[in-house]
Amino acid sequence: MSQANLPPSANNSSKTKSSGLWRSTLVVSAMTMLSRIAGLVRDMVLMSTFGADRMMDAFLVAFKIPNFLRRLFAEGAFANAFVPVLSEYKTQRDDAAVRDLVSKVAGSLSLILMLITVVAVLAAPLIMWLFAPGFSEDTEKFNLAADMLQITFPYLLLISLTAFAGGILNSYGAFALSSFTSVLLNLVMIASALFLAPLLNVPIMALAWGVLIAGVAQLAIQIPALYNIGMLPRFKVDFADEGVKRIFTLMLPAMFGVSVSQINLLLDTILASFLISGSVSWLYTAERLTELPLGLIGIAVATVILPSLSAKHAQKSNDEFKAMIDWALRVIVLVGVPASLAMLMLAEPMIATLFHHGKFSDNDVRMSAAALQALSGGILAFMLIKVFAPCYYSRQDTKTPVKIGIIAMISNMAFNLMLVWHFKHVGLAFASTLSAFLNAGLLYHGLHKQGVYRLQKHWVVLAVRYATANVAMVVVLYVMTPATEYWLNMATHHKLGYLAAICVAGAATYLLTLTLTGFKWRELKH
Repeated sequence: MSQANLPPSANNSSKTKSSGLWRSTLVVSAMTMLSRIAGLVRDMVLMSTFGADRMMDAFLVAFKIPNFLRRLFAEGAFANAFVPVLSEYKTQRDDAAVRDLVSKVAGSLSLILMLITVVAVLAAPLIMWLFAPGFSEDTEKFNLAADMLQITFPYLLLISLTAFAGGILNSYGAFALSSFTSVLLNLVMIASALFLAPLLNVPIMALAWGVLIAGVAQLAIQIPALYNIGMLPRFKVDFADEGVKRIFTLMLPAMFGVSVSQINLLLDTILASFLISGSVSWLYTAERLTELPLGLIGIAVATVILPSLSAKHAQKSNDEFKAMIDWALRVIVLVGVPASLAMLMLAEPMIATLFHHGKFSDNDVRMSAAALQALSGGILAFMLIKVFAPCYYSRQDTKTPVKIGIIAMISNMAFNLMLVWHFKHVGLAFASTLSAFLNAGLLYHGLHKQGVYRLQKHWVVLAVRYATANVAMVVVLYVMTPATEYWLNMATHHKLGYLAAICVAGAATYLLTLTLTGFKWRELKH
């Protein structure tokens, strides 16, 4: 967006702020990319070692339950309730009040999480039946999944406290460390699969222990950073505190609003548990690849803008608030559209190159690729949700996104039931894409209706430039990509080199075409 498109009062001040946002986004993006690369290596090791079979299905569900609650409770609801209140305290109160809030939130949150964890460990078989009822038809798989859930569930407590620490560090501008923590999970799980699994009677149990060990490591590395900024909490339980009450009041509806896409994916898992063995693993593999671009830009932008939007709202800087949203949206569309199209066209090459070795079969490649193609369109929608949802939470409005979230969740279930019977796991993936677009569209409609943010005329020109560049990229990808048989039969290093060449050619074409159409890259910093 050029300076002429910004509100006059925001032209000068937004330059420095947006430039700072861009630098912070690059830091978070780099750390997240490192995590995603480590995650891909992790998944390659897991699928090669254990395959996409009933045992892997059991672990993935045992891991997905606390991981789902992490995204719903910690990174989703809690972060979007805690950071705006913390930013307000930082802006309007002294350091002593901020430290007191941090200590009381830490103590109150920990007590709740410990109670939830104890109940969940004791009731693991019941929880497994609720989340994967189809497993009950296979006693061995069901019991294994329940046993692993007892080991993995405490991860929720550990990672929620890690997210709490990360929220504090992000509010103080320290984004790198909190973004790096997810790398530890991947590294520990890789080590568990390679070195711990051969030592156990049931090798796949090593993955469950790896999750628990990683949670301890992720929390531990945050402690020195909190101490250095004087915000190491003292864990006071005080639910009557005004700030604590506000945070938990904001959290309850936020649990639906920002994490609807995760709820939808979990509902997919429930239905997938009734399908043939391997369905959960095929969906998981596809979801993991869609998280690569989502983590690279979508989560990075959302992480950076939430504290800034919260501060702008507290300062009543409405023009800068709108300019910040517009900047985030330009970055999201810049990356999200080509990422969706590339995933759609390169689904089989990517799955075959990354996972087609060891116990991961030709059929696993085809089934996972079909799910990835169905999910690829949702990449842009998931990114848009990551931008639009913080616009509500930064203004401490949790009611609107929760209403929208419920609509999207109900719609997802309807799409699931319409598509799963004929298209099986692919239908579940496509239902998630449809509901994600509905969610993103309704979130934008709410912002437009409230006058918080509206697309301006400069988006017409931007849309033409983006569309032209994406068409050029698609043509190059189509011409360069060989048939499926190549990807199934060639050696891994040949596939990896060819896939890298295709991706570089596509990206270069996209960026060059954007530049030739007049796209001003410097505008991303203004």
